[in-house]
Amino acid sequence: MNRYPLWKYLLVVVVFIVGLIYTLPNFYGESPAVQVLPLRANLKADSALLQRVSDALKAANLDAEEIALDPTSIKARFNTTDSQLKAKDILQTKLGDDYMVALNLLSRSPQWLTAMNARPMYLGLDLRGGVHFLLQIDMKGALDKAIEAASGDMRSILRDQNIAYSGVSRDGRLVTVKFRDAETRGKGAVELKQRFGGLAFNDKNEGNEILLLATLKPEEEKRIQESAVQQNLITLRNRVNELGVAEPIIQQQGIDRIVVQLPGVLDTAHAKDILGRTATLEVRLVDDEHKLSEGAAAPFGTDMFKDRDGSMLLVRKSVLLTGERINDAQPGFDSRTNEPAVHINLDSAGTRKFKEATRENVGKRMAILLFEKGKGEVITAPVIREEIGGGRVQISGQMNTKEANDISLLLRAGALAAPMEIIEERTVGPSLGADNIVRGFRSTQIGFVAIAIFMISYYLMFGAVSVLALGANLLLLVALLSMLQATLTLPGMAGIALTLGMAIDANVLINERIREELRNGNTPQASIHAGYDHAFRTILDSNITTLIAGIALFMFGSGAVRGFAVVLCLGILTSMFSAVLISRALVNLIYGRKLRLSKISIG
Repeated sequence: MNRYPLWKYLLVVVVFIVGLIYTLPNFYGESPAVQVLPLRANLKADSALLQRVSDALKAANLDAEEIALDPTSIKARFNTTDSQLKAKDILQTKLGDDYMVALNLLSRSPQWLTAMNARPMYLGLDLRGGVHFLLQIDMKGALDKAIEAASGDMRSILRDQNIAYSGVSRDGRLVTVKFRDAETRGKGAVELKQRFGGLAFNDKNEGNEILLLATLKPEEEKRIQESAVQQNLITLRNRVNELGVAEPIIQQQGIDRIVVQLPGVLDTAHAKDILGRTATLEVRLVDDEHKLSEGAAAPFGTDMFKDRDGSMLLVRKSVLLTGERINDAQPGFDSRTNEPAVHINLDSAGTRKFKEATRENVGKRMAILLFEKGKGEVITAPVIREEIGGGRVQISGQMNTKEANDISLLLRAGALAAPMEIIEERTVGPSLGADNIVRGFRSTQIGFVAIAIFMISYYLMFGAVSVLALGANLLLLVALLSMLQATLTLPGMAGIALTLGMAIDANVLINERIREELRNGNTPQASIHAGYDHAFRTILDSNITTLIAGIALFMFGSGAVRGFAVVLCLGILTSMFSAVLISRALVNLIYGRKLRLSKISIG
């Protein structure tokens, strides 16, 4: 009657062992570290970089616990946060702008636990700290970008409408369109005013030149600036989602700033690299007419950019296509060379522009530039062999698989409406979080001990079984949070305390039902069996209603509320398992073998 089959005992043992293994990393803690990440494709994280980092730290008399090389970066572990901060400043000075040097926290878990993918749970900014970025939006860049796009569209519209013009030039935020006669200017002005409601147009004659001047209206400037903030917010959220960060905080601060908080992030260097990059794509023609001499400035109407192999390349200022026309970007491989590449799908306007540009410039070289942090780099500069239609473009050239993934992620997540610069970066120190953790665990321990004293004194042996089941519940809950890499915040710790109370409530129901069966004259074995069976329905009903409330909190809440909901929902599942299955297994081991049981210790 009160004997489990062997497989149920084995299930309980296996679940307990797995829970113990995945809970252990949380007891080892973390150590401050510095992570060095190369930013360019021609730079690698290798033994040479490892030696440079080691020599720089030794020269500054900084002793690192460990300096390790992984596939993408160098990580140096230190004893104190003071050493960590000094090492970051020294390495950034020594290595220069070609390397990202960021603060990090590394788990102290032994290798055998790490090999089993057993990692500590993420802690929120209020407990462990995390990464805090303050980003400044370049509003001037947003306006320049808008007026540059407008000047390019003007050329296309006038060409499509067969309106003759001598040229379109831009000086700052002033676009000048030259016409051959006043009549043609009038036709062009009517057409452009219909298409560009946010621009103010004025006629002007300078000598023999018949000009049409276009500038942004004040209300249009304000709209562009507000739109730039909102688009950048959306883009950053998409990028953070692609990074897989739990419970991020991304919000506007003031007119032109955005705050990004990434709690519980381990790879802060990669997060900083992704968020700090503008990743705007431009397609321009290579200027093969002028010869590039060493040390000379770029000729008028051209820009000078570095190629992936380190050589300089002249490209024209006129932009044929921008990243705004990208619908999708996916990493892949070049079908001819089998090298990593990025496959881009253009929207209808982009498809038309790219088709026109390639048709009109067959035989010329076309440069595809990637702008990151305001610096442009030529990814590839192929010769246009034929007109390219269909809206599908491939970019490749001296990039590895990881870089192809990163570039496609940035382009897919959306182009930033304006460049941004990280003006403040800090890893929130764990001092306040450590105090919150100590208080939270202390309150949980006090509550657990108080519950244990009450249960054992009131229910005797069955109370001790309930306490053991409650301990298993806490173990399994922490293990689940660690396995899912959920973010634990201060409200989440409140959820753990609530879960303990709910879990012991289930055991109280079971024990009271067993007492009731004994008072009705049933035998101890029958009372145990009936107590667990009948109480299970009540326990199931009460937990399902609470689970529904927890799911609603998770669906409609945000931030700390969702963190609380995650812990609550997981705690309901573990409490059901521990209060029913684990406690029943322990009771069956103690009393189940006795056929003629005359008395049980239940108070």
